Amino acid sequence: MKADRRTFLKSLAAVTAGLTAGCGVPGSKTETDRLGDVLPRRKFGRTGEYVTMLGTGGFHVGWTTEKDAQEIIETALEGGVRFFDTAESYSKGLSEERYGKFLTPKYRDLIFLMSKTTGPDAKTVREHLEGSLRRLKVDQIDLFQVHSVRTPQDVDDRIQNGVLDVMMKAKEEGKIKYIGFTGHQNPFAHAHMLDRTSESDIFDGVLMPVNVLDQVYFSFTKNVIPKALDRNLGIMSIKSLADGRFFAKKEQARWTTDDPVIPNYLSVEEAMHFVWSLPVSVLITGSETAEMMREKIDLARSFTKLSEDQKITLVEKVRDIAMAGKVEYYKRQEA
Repeated sequence: MKADRRTFLKSLAAVTAGLTAGCGVPGSKTETDRLGDVLPRRKFGRTGEYVTMLGTGGFHVGWTTEKDAQEIIETALEGGVRFFDTAESYSKGLSEERYGKFLTPKYRDLIFLMSKTTGPDAKTVREHLEGSLRRLKVDQIDLFQVHSVRTPQDVDDRIQNGVLDVMMKAKEEGKIKYIGFTGHQNPFAHAHMLDRTSESDIFDGVLMPVNVLDQVYFSFTKNVIPKALDRNLGIMSIKSLADGRFFAKKEQARWTTDDPVIPNYLSVEEAMHFVWSLPVSVLITGSETAEMMREKIDLARSFTKLSEDQKITLVEKVRDIAMAGKVEYYKRQEA
C-alpha cells in the first residue's frame, strides 16, 4: 500500500510543477498590481486564467462579525490574495452582501470571484444566480458552481431537473464566465458528475476536500483529481485542515480530542504545504479573523514543494487517524 501511494503521488508531481506562473518561478519577477505584491498564481485548468494559490473562503465572511469580515477581506487583499469564494447559502446571502459592500465596489477588476448555488432545479438556480449578482453588485460572476453534490443520485436528479441547462444559458448571456461544481461528502458523486458530462464539456472547475488524511480514507484525491486532470479542469481544494478538526478543539463545532492531528503529528505548515504540493489551482481557506488570514498568507509565501518522500512520510504519520474516519466527519460512504 505504501508503494502504491508513492506511485500515485509521484504521478501527480509533474502536473503540479507546471501549474505555477509568475511569482514563485525561479528567475521570475514578483507580480504586482495597484495594491502591491500578488501571491503566486497557478493555472486554472483550460480557461487560460491564473488564480492566486490561496483563496479567501466566504463561509466565514458570512458568519463572523461585520468588522472581522471587513478586516479579513482587506487583509487578504493586502496580502496578495486575489481569489474570493462565496455562495448564496452562506449565512442566507450575508457573505455575498459583505463582498458587495467591502470587496467588489473598489476591487472587482483585481479579483477572481466565485459563488455557488445549492438549487435542485433550473428555476431555483436562476433565482439564486440573480440574487447573487444583486448582492455581489456585479454584472458577471467569474465562476458559478453547482454546490454540494452529495451522491450519484443527487447528480442525476439535478441534471434531470435542468440545473446544467440553466447554467449554460447564463454563461451564454454573459452572467457567468465559467461553470464548476462542488461537494465534500462523496468522491463518487464527483466522479459520476464528470462521467455524466464527459461529452458536453460544460465544466471549467471542480472543488473538493484535499488534505493529508484524504489520501487514505474515501479519497477525493485518488478518485477525482485524476479525472479532473484528464478534463483539464481547475482544481479547488477545501478543508486542508479538515474544517478545524486537525486541532484539539473547535468550539462552534463542539469538537474536542485528546489526540489532535496538529500538533501531535503535523504542523499547520506541513498540512498546507502538502496540499500545495499536489496539482491544485487554489487552496481556499476559511479564516475567522485577520490574524488567521495573515498566517495562511505567510504560509503561501514560504511554500516550497514537498518531495515525494516527504509527502509519503506525512501520509503515513496520520494513516491510522485517517482510517478511523472521525476527523473528516463530512464524508459519507454512499457510492
